[in-house]
Amino acid sequence: MLLATSCALAMITLPTAAWSADQPKTTASTAGKAKPAPKATTTPKPVPVDCAKVKCLALTFDDGPGKYADKLLDTFKKYKSKATFFLEGQYVKSRPAFAKRMVTEGHDIGNHSYSHPHMRELSEDKIREELKKTQDIVKKSTGKYPTTIRPPYGEFDERVAAIATEMGMPIVLWNGGSRDWATKNEKAIYDEVLKNVKRDGVILMHDWVPQTVTVMPKLLAALQKQGYHMVAVSSLRGAKATKPGDVYPVGSEKDEDLSSESPTGDPDDYAQSPEDGL
Repeated sequence: MLLATSCALAMITLPTAAWSADQPKTTASTAGKAKPAPKATTTPKPVPVDCAKVKCLALTFDDGPGKYADKLLDTFKKYKSKATFFLEGQYVKSRPAFAKRMVTEGHDIGNHSYSHPHMRELSEDKIREELKKTQDIVKKSTGKYPTTIRPPYGEFDERVAAIATEMGMPIVLWNGGSRDWATKNEKAIYDEVLKNVKRDGVILMHDWVPQTVTVMPKLLAALQKQGYHMVAVSSLRGAKATKPGDVYPVGSEKDEDLSSESPTGDPDDYAQSPEDGL
């Protein structure tokens, strides 16, 4: 009976001893000291740029999303800069992922019509159709409506301004160009932009021009060295006060150089087509 009892005790205690052997041993230095839980890491939100306190510049890109827009977005992300993209509905349709990324990464998006017509040659119904069709496809692709209009070639009249007012959107033009569509030359684009920059300036560029995309790292570095912060148009001084149908920058509609800084409308000016896809 004594032997049976000893065997039973051995059977009860052996598993307990084995489990305990696998546990970390408590030492005098660690006894009573629980390890702190690892701290959760969060990415700090970027501090908004105050253009009343620092030099700001808006680089804007028409006719997109171009087929090189992903590389351009990579560069803006690397340099912690923002831009404004005036989108054509036909290209949003073929490259929705690029348009969505623009919104996700905090860039401004504007309406540049669906098919880039001369607005002054259209009926009011066709003007509305061009703008509304783009509004709808951008919203479907990105979850957000464009909030501004840039008419193709910078051309508009009282009817376009009235429709912009009706749709609740200001008209955004520019006060400096790059002539990237005409030269397609990195040095020429770089020099032209640096010649035209000024505080709160709005520069016209195109994300379908490969030389623009290639020269952008060098250009952003040079602008930052001059103390410029590249921001979306909505961040510029005075932009928030612009009402639907108003033109920004103020007085830009009187600039006689606007038409020479925008593509002429010749199909050979364009290096993309809606069927390019991604």
